[in-house]
Amino acid sequence: MEFTRFCFLVFSVFLIYNVCSVHGRFYDYPKVSRFRALSQISMPPSPAPAPAPAPAPAPAPAPSPAPKDDPTIDNVKNSSNDYAAGIFNVLSYGAVGDGVIDDTQAFKMAWDAACQVDSAILLVPKHYSFMIQSTIFTGPCKSGLIFKVEGTIMPPDGPDSWPKSVSKKQWLVFYRIDGMSMKGGGLIDGKGEKWWNLPCKPHKGINGTTLPGPCDSPVAIRFFMSSNLTVQGLKIKNSPLFHFRFDSCRDVHVDSLYIKAPPQSPNTDGIHIENTNDVTIRNSIISNGDDCISIGAGCYNVDIRNMTCGPSHGISIGSLGIRNSRACVSNITVQDSTIKYSDNGVRIKTWQGGFGTVSNINFNNIRMESVRNPIILDQYYCNTKSCANQTSAVYISDVIYSNIKGTYDVRSPPMHLACSNSVPCTNLTFLDVELYPAQGQKILEPFCWNAYGTLMTLTIPPVFCLLEGTPQSLPSNDLDQC
Repeated sequence: MEFTRFCFLVFSVFLIYNVCSVHGRFYDYPKVSRFRALSQISMPPSPAPAPAPAPAPAPAPAPSPAPKDDPTIDNVKNSSNDYAAGIFNVLSYGAVGDGVIDDTQAFKMAWDAACQVDSAILLVPKHYSFMIQSTIFTGPCKSGLIFKVEGTIMPPDGPDSWPKSVSKKQWLVFYRIDGMSMKGGGLIDGKGEKWWNLPCKPHKGINGTTLPGPCDSPVAIRFFMSSNLTVQGLKIKNSPLFHFRFDSCRDVHVDSLYIKAPPQSPNTDGIHIENTNDVTIRNSIISNGDDCISIGAGCYNVDIRNMTCGPSHGISIGSLGIRNSRACVSNITVQDSTIKYSDNGVRIKTWQGGFGTVSNINFNNIRMESVRNPIILDQYYCNTKSCANQTSAVYISDVIYSNIKGTYDVRSPPMHLACSNSVPCTNLTFLDVELYPAQGQKILEPFCWNAYGTLMTLTIPPVFCLLEGTPQSLPSNDLDQC
């Protein structure tokens, strides 16, 4: 019996030792594996420790542009966040953006999707160059559409790269759009040099002559039959022809554009408007080979302010009345602007044989710097060596030139007022006009022909050639046409 008790006591001590060793009192790593079965003896459960608070998730990294040579870029889709925000990135529709591959279809798909969403943004992202063929973006679209250009857009490189089945008269056209904004800090590169060098262009031949051959060149950006438009903040350069053209539009607001082309680039008007009304053009810099701004027939209620223009051909109303056509232009204001190193300053130009009226024009507070024709009114406009003198002409009246000061290039007189033989200009008003020669001391006399008006203050140089009063008769049928 005593031996049995002794054995039981030894066994108990042995058992207690091993249980305690498993629970940490006499823990010895090499012995754990030898007593694995004993360590699994059931013990009273202890409460589970409270879970540690989960760390705050790190913000997701901003997406970086897909590499331009990434073959999977065609499979990129808008994220749900982009859709929720109404952002339609052209990369998400298969655009590559290497400046070589044709991205036209991707832009069309992005446009079609964005067009169906209120306040959508069609995004042309930074760090990419997109080559697009001649394309018409057609509305109507939902309101508030933004065409946001942050990268670069360019056309095919010159006439030989232009598809033969596509019109060479226009590149990007926005048709029947209401309430769209085109904005951003990106660049529209018209790649116009090869178009300017066509043999038909007037600067290529001797003494302005031209050679036979195709001559169509595309306008870079054209808005047609559209309304409530805003174009803001863009840079555009080297258009083959006009940089911007607005045809049959209303409520157009242009602000903070930078437009640039070489001085010898032919017909590269910065902004041209035709049959368009209620227009504001503000705070822009334009340097090009033709008019900074040209105002065609059918325009009224146009307000142009705070422009820097030149080298260029100045700011022009016209040309009007070409091929005996009717032209009606009224309520045009150009003020608080600078024109420098340009062939013309503020100009009105009409063809012989046209009809209609130009009225209520105000040129105010304009600084001229070495401009060849600071004030020019030309009713004998002609782009060939000679044009026939005709009895019909666009009637020009109620034009105010006020606070126009600066210097003129002495190759031409500072004021040139050449009105039609049969249809004189009337009610021309001059106030605080001071123009001095940019070189030398000799002040050239103004030129006047059949021009009637009033000198509110003495001008420099004096416009003694201006006729006082009103002419005996005016062609009433011209007035009735507008």
